[in-house]
Amino acid sequence: MTASQHDDARHAAVDWAARVADPAFDDWDAFTDWLEADPAHAARYDAAVAALAAVEAEVARLPAATTTVAAPLRAAPRRRAPRWLGGAVAAGLLGAIGLTAWQERARPYAVETAAGEQRRVALADGSVLLLAGGSRVALDQADQRRASVERGEVLFRVRHDPARPFRVAAGDLALTDLGTVFDVKRAGAVTRVAVAEGAVLVDPDGAALRLDPGEAVSARGDRLVRGLTAVADVGAWRDGRLAYDGAPLSEVAADLSRQLGRRVAVVPAVAARPFRGTLELARLRGDPAALGALLDVHVRAGPAGWTLEPRE
Repeated sequence: MTASQHDDARHAAVDWAARVADPAFDDWDAFTDWLEADPAHAARYDAAVAALAAVEAEVARLPAATTTVAAPLRAAPRRRAPRWLGGAVAAGLLGAIGLTAWQERARPYAVETAAGEQRRVALADGSVLLLAGGSRVALDQADQRRASVERGEVLFRVRHDPARPFRVAAGDLALTDLGTVFDVKRAGAVTRVAVAEGAVLVDPDGAALRLDPGEAVSARGDRLVRGLTAVADVGAWRDGRLAYDGAPLSEVAADLSRQLGRRVAVVPAVAARPFRGTLELARLRGDPAALGALLDVHVRAGPAGWTLEPRE
C-alpha cells in the first residue's frame, strides 16, 4: 500500500468512527460492508475509536466554551454500534491527524420542519435561522458560519463578522452575508433571495451581485434576475402572510402546502398563471372558497387536499 493509500484508509476509519459515534447514525449496512471489505479495516476502526476517546478526553481538559447548536428535528432510533476493539494504540493516528484537525473536522447535521410547522434555530455565534413549514437546512457543528438550504424557505438573521463571513448555499447559488436579515426560498428549480436589512453578496466568486434592503434575485441555473420587494414582505410568512408579485400559481400552491400543512395541487391549465397579492393564512386554513376568490380559480376540496382548477 502506498503512503497515499494508507492515508486514505486511515481517514476513512476516522470518518466511520466519528459517524458511528453520532447518536443519529443508522447506516449500519454500509458500515458493515466497509469493515468486511478488508480485514485491516477493523483494526483501523479500533484505532480511530481509541483516538476519538483520547481527543475527547483532551478536549474536556480545555477551557470551556459556550456553544449552542440545534439538534435534528427527528433523531434516528438508537442502535448499539458493533465493537471491534483489540487494544490498538491511538497515538500514531492522533499525531497524524492532530488535535486541531479533529476538532475542526466537519460535523454536519440537518434541521427540518414538517408542513405547517415553523422552527427557530439559534447558533452559537448569535445568528438565528427561522424555518418555514416543509423546510430543511444543513448545518455544521464545526463551522456554524455556513449553511445550506436544501428545501423550503429559511429566514436568516446573521450576526455580521467581517473576519468570518456567513456563507449560504441554496442549489447552485452561493451567498455571503454583509450584516444581514434575508430570506432564501427554493421553489422547484428556482431559488429566490430577498433582503430586509444589511446586504447579501450573490455568487461572490462570479457575478458578485450585491443585494441591499428591498432588493431580491431569482436564480434558475446560472441565470440571475434582479428585482424589488417590499422590506415588510421579507419573511412575512412568520406572521402568516404570503406576498407575491407575479409568482406562478404552481409556486403559490407549493407555498400553501408547506405553510398550511395541507396538500394544495394545481392543474396544468392554471399552473403558470401569475398572481399578485397577499394571502392571509389564518383566513384560508378552513375556507377553500376564500382561496378560490383570491386566486380567481375553483378550489376542489377532497380527502387528499385542495386542487386549484379553472373557473367554469
